[in-house]
Amino acid sequence: MVNAETHVIESRTRDRVLRVVSQEGPVSIPALVSRLGVTETALRRHVDVLHAEGLLESRDARDAGPKRRGRPAKEWVLTEHGHRALVSDYDHLAGEALRFLGSTAGPDAVTAFAEHRAAGLEQRYADRIAAAGEDPSARADALVEALNADGFAASARPVGAGDGPLTGIQLCQGHCPVQHVATEFPQFCEAETEAFSRLLGVHVQRLATLAHGDHVCTTFVPTPNPHTTSGHTTSGHTLTTPTPTSERASS
Repeated sequence: MVNAETHVIESRTRDRVLRVVSQEGPVSIPALVSRLGVTETALRRHVDVLHAEGLLESRDARDAGPKRRGRPAKEWVLTEHGHRALVSDYDHLAGEALRFLGSTAGPDAVTAFAEHRAAGLEQRYADRIAAAGEDPSARADALVEALNADGFAASARPVGAGDGPLTGIQLCQGHCPVQHVATEFPQFCEAETEAFSRLLGVHVQRLATLAHGDHVCTTFVPTPNPHTTSGHTTSGHTLTTPTPTSERASS
């Protein structure tokens, strides 16, 4: 029989697995083993339990490399239920406070608060991004660094054909500190997107959000055509443009 101390240790390890997958997912078993410092056997046991509880789901690895015998390459992300499991009492308090603000001062007050919060983020990041120069690609890289410093688990990669109209950068955020309240108050996502546009100097488009149930927040950042302007070349990549969250929500 498993004693109480062992149960607590295993529960804490599974909490750590959930948080790492939240921040870095999609993430593979070998990456989790390296990140958490546990054996692969133990890690797979924890992942199997979390999967059975509906907190994790697998998908085919993005870059599985040469095919090998044995288990197919998989990566893991949080389910919607998994994201909710990470919600703290502070998230519930924040939601209650915003509902009170909206009911007493009106929805414009909630919007003003969301914009105030985004303005603070914009102010903190402005110098770092300005130092990257005028190139949107370089500014996007600087934004990723700033977001990671704040724990957003951000990444960026080039997308689109080099001579096509949809050449750009796909910026992803695997963690959002206001995900729970943004589900009810999309003003937070909208204000953050507008702040990104101002910081990067281009009109960005939010394609997916954690608040809407996607496994990452995804933002498309257009970049100049490399045949007409200097900058990063993104040829050789294929852009897949999902329907923006706002359009899906209204359909």
